[in-house]
Amino acid sequence: MARTSTHSAHAPKAIGPYSQAIWAGDLLYCSGQTPIDPAVGTLIDGNVEAQTQRCFDNLQAVVESAGLTMDDVIKCNVYLIDMADFPHMNTAYGTRFSEPYPARTTVAVAALPLGARVEIELVAKRP
Repeated sequence: MARTSTHSAHAPKAIGPYSQAIWAGDLLYCSGQTPIDPAVGTLIDGNVEAQTQRCFDNLQAVVESAGLTMDDVIKCNVYLIDMADFPHMNTAYGTRFSEPYPARTTVAVAALPLGARVEIELVAKRP
């Protein structure tokens, strides 16, 4: 199966050897996004709720650059450095989707790139 990448200038550039997103058939696999402001290339200030919103702003830019919407998202993986942040992440997360909500996994990790408190990756599907 051929893989093709997609890229949005409205999301942070990759900070390593990976693509912002890859098409595999009708599935769009988006790399994890941290709360980097693409205009300046640094992490935003703010609590985990604000950081979650920035992650989704970045992901939405990539999804839309591929011709999809957030309604096409079928799976999210959320990485937190502290599970005490879960309720605040969950509040922000709930503003980004409508029912039926995508499947989701949330796990705690020891650390994230650049000191982020949250990172989110997702999979979307062509309608």
